[in-house]
Amino acid sequence: MIRTLVLTGIALISLPIQTVAKQVAQEAIKELRIGVSGTPPFVMEQDGELSGISIEIWKDVSKRLDQPYTFIVQPNTNANIQAVADGNVDLAIGPISITPTRLANPKINFTQPYYHGHEGLLIHKKQPGIIERLRPFIGWAALSSIGILVIVLFIFGNLIWLAERRKNSKQFPRPYFHGVGNGMWFGLVTLTTVGYGDRAPLSRSGRAIAGIWMVISLVAVSSITAGLASAFTLSLAQMAPSGIRNKDDLKGKKLAVIKGTTSLRWGEIYETDAFQTENLNESITMLRSDEVEGVIFDRAPLRYYLKQNKDSNLKLADFPLAVQTYGFVLPKGSSLITRLNIEIMEMEWNGNTRKIVDKLLD
Repeated sequence: MIRTLVLTGIALISLPIQTVAKQVAQEAIKELRIGVSGTPPFVMEQDGELSGISIEIWKDVSKRLDQPYTFIVQPNTNANIQAVADGNVDLAIGPISITPTRLANPKINFTQPYYHGHEGLLIHKKQPGIIERLRPFIGWAALSSIGILVIVLFIFGNLIWLAERRKNSKQFPRPYFHGVGNGMWFGLVTLTTVGYGDRAPLSRSGRAIAGIWMVISLVAVSSITAGLASAFTLSLAQMAPSGIRNKDDLKGKKLAVIKGTTSLRWGEIYETDAFQTENLNESITMLRSDEVEGVIFDRAPLRYYLKQNKDSNLKLADFPLAVQTYGFVLPKGSSLITRLNIEIMEMEWNGNTRKIVDKLLD
């Protein structure tokens, strides 16, 4: 009797386990409907064949899982996510950003990120004009350096004149302005190491002052040269034809963003005058025709565009706007998520993901 009860209990406990195992096996074996959306280099189509970073990573994962599938192209990212939520596809792939709003959707789940990137800004690469190039030379760094140099030369001119006006009045005349002027001239030619030799101190005090000045000149010339060079280089590097040098400059700027992507959200966060377009190509066309000052989008597609169009006279801004992570989307409760996460992490660890990305972006 006891044996019968034990066997019955074991059988009852094993039934749910067998049911779950059977469900997982059936889900793994059935052909998955894969929703696909996105732009190059994540999703590309040529001669009816899909390729790209997202596609290649999925193919690698499905091969490891021995999982059959069929691709169903979706019009955009939001439509792809909605197709998962509505049960029209079993999995959504592409450059789908993992955001708080999407994570809060009760009908979907994200896998582990398969790609870590940034939101970028595409702007013009025009060369600065003559006025912009000359601006560093009349900036605060240059004017303050010249001002300090004149003051130091004036002090030296007074000192050398006071020391030489009696014994060497021929080279440093007694009249104040004439004598100090000659002293400043002597200081300037010594500072610049020109050394014409038309004037030289004769008194001991004058020679001592001149000697100290020569040592100071060596340090002063090096410091002033380094400071001005650094200021000019930094000023020229920061020149941007659109006036966008950092994130703070984005406020109020007319920038193109793509509907159904996170670029729209970042345009709102940075308080830009965002103009929505249907796709990346439309946004770039507007930028090249000067209808907008820049394009906000994922850096990877922008890098890919620049790689394919090296003469576009466009460039990526030096600063990223935000960190982006991409994942695959599944219905809430899908038993595939754990297996997908394992394979995605395995690809990350063995370097396969990096190889796929580098092949298309570098």
